[in-house]
This record gives sequence, C-alpha cells and structure tokens, in this order.
Amino acid sequence: MKMKELFVQLPSLQFFATNTTGTINSGSGATSTKPNAYYDKLLLKLLVQTDFHHAKFAQNRPMPKRTGDTINFRKITKLGVSTTPLTEAVTPAGQSAALTAISATTAQYGNFLEFSDLVDVTMVDPIVKEYTVEMGRSARETLDILTREELNGGSNVRYASGRTSTATLAAGDKPTVDDFRKAVLAMKKAHVKPCTDGKYIAFISPDVSFDLLDDPKFLKAHEIGQNNKPLIKGEVADVYGIKFIEVVNAKVKEGAGASGVNVHCSVILGEKPYGITKIEGNGDIQTIIKSLGSAGTADPLNQRQSIGWKVNAFVAKRLEEAGICRYESVPTNA
Repeated sequence: MKMKELFVQLPSLQFFATNTTGTINSGSGATSTKPNAYYDKLLLKLLVQTDFHHAKFAQNRPMPKRTGDTINFRKITKLGVSTTPLTEAVTPAGQSAALTAISATTAQYGNFLEFSDLVDVTMVDPIVKEYTVEMGRSARETLDILTREELNGGSNVRYASGRTSTATLAAGDKPTVDDFRKAVLAMKKAHVKPCTDGKYIAFISPDVSFDLLDDPKFLKAHEIGQNNKPLIKGEVADVYGIKFIEVVNAKVKEGAGASGVNVHCSVILGEKPYGITKIEGNGDIQTIIKSLGSAGTADPLNQRQSIGWKVNAFVAKRLEEAGICRYESVPTNA
C-alpha cells in the first residue's frame, strides 16, 4: 500500500501513516477480526458521523519548534472614545495601549489497538487502510471534544425559561429562538462582531434543532426571504443573523437538571473568541503501526502488533468570554 493511499487531509491538521509495511491480523475474543467481525467494523465506520465543527471558527496559532509547550494569545483592550474637543495648540494627554496575554499549555493525546497473529491464514481482506481511516476519525473526534469542553467552560451563560442555574432547569424549559437572539443582542452591546459572513454562529444539538424547527418565530424567519440552501455543512438555517449548525458532539449534562433531566448546551459565537494551536511540525496527527515482532524481546514469538494515533501538541483556549455564550435548555426529546 502506498503512503499516499493513507493520507487524509484534516482541518488544520495532517494525518499520515508512519509505517505501512506491517500486516495487521487478529485472533479470537475482543480483538477478533474474523470475517463477520471484519465486515461489522467496516459497516460501523461507514455509519459513524465524521463531520466535526467545534474548531472551525477558532484562531489558528501554530507555535515554532523548540519554544516550549506554552503559547500566549494576545488580546487588545478596547480603546475608549474621545468626545472632548481639542484645544488649539494644546496636545491632549493621549491614550495608553493595553494588551492582555492569555497563556495555554499544549498536551499530547493518543491511543492504540492491539492485534494478534492467530488468524493470519484466514484473513478475508487487508484492514490496515480501514483501521487507519478509523483512527483518523477517532483522533478528529477527540480534538473536537477537547475544543467543545473548552468552549463550554466559560462564565457567560444563559438558561431557558429565565432559569438561573443548570439544576433549576426542568422538563418544558425548551430552547427558543428568542433566547438565542437575546444572547446575540448582548454580544452586540458588548461590541462583539459577528463570527463569519456578518453572522453569529450557534452550535446546537440535534435535539435543540428539533425544537427550534417547531418555534413559530424560527419558522417564519426561515420561510420569508430564505433560499433554504445552507452555506456551511451541517447548517440548519440562517435566521435573525445567526447561523445554526448541528453538532453531533454538543455537550449534554446528563441528569444535571431538576428531577434528573438531561440539559443540552448550545454555544453562540462572535468573532474568533477562542484559539487552537499546535507546535509546527509536531502537532500533526500520526498513525503509528507496529508490525509483528517489532517489540523485540518483548514479543519473542511475533504474536503482537498494533495501530495507534498520536498528536504531540494540541490545546484550545477561550480568549474573549463576551464572545462565547453557553445556552442551556431541556429539549423535548432530551
């Protein structure tokens, strides 16, 4: 198998195999890939959602090599207005520039699968490529969830039905388009610019989307003057200056609401209020294949082999709390 066959381009990342010479075989039990199990694995791969959006609107700030594992994002402090008329021949006091440094430390992430050599002669199809693709999907989802957790960890929070905390949210506290509009209104008042194409972004779960599509105000705005052709993959609608995008990994606080209801978290974004980074040349996702016997004396009978993935450096960081709003609600089908 040629190297280029295993190359998959990821958003802001690269995914490649470092060793394509090992044959992957496995035996009975949990790691079985006999015919039925092999095709089950292939089917599962085809059914898995692979579109992840949480990092799509982040600032990308790669770090140079050999500069440590910490990055400082710079945030410019908003300048005040000058409403006092100038006095002839008198120089005003002037303003002071101020920058805020927000530090973030990168970390390594990765995982692997082990296989045995027991069914070498009964292998139906080579599965290196299939598991390589699956490892890439798993790696992408890992980074998506890491970014999601950072976005949902902020202090700018709103609750459905005027509730004041997660614990007070109850069945019937459904998401409404007005709540999203109020979140955007607050951003506008805080001088937070739109996220993209003059629009704010809302990441929502499929359950939240289900309720919004029944909201009369949502339906009216969507039907009047809309072309019904989403411009972003996963976009449900573009209404009231907000692009609503379904994300399968939206955060759900299971059993956190009143009487143990599940609380769904939506994230509304302004202009680049968060960043992600990697170390240049060391932040790429790698697929690592270890063939039979590659462990030397640790595998004296050539019985074990593995496929794994690793990213050497990754971090997501909130930079502007006013530009990230978490909205919590209890969808009808939560």
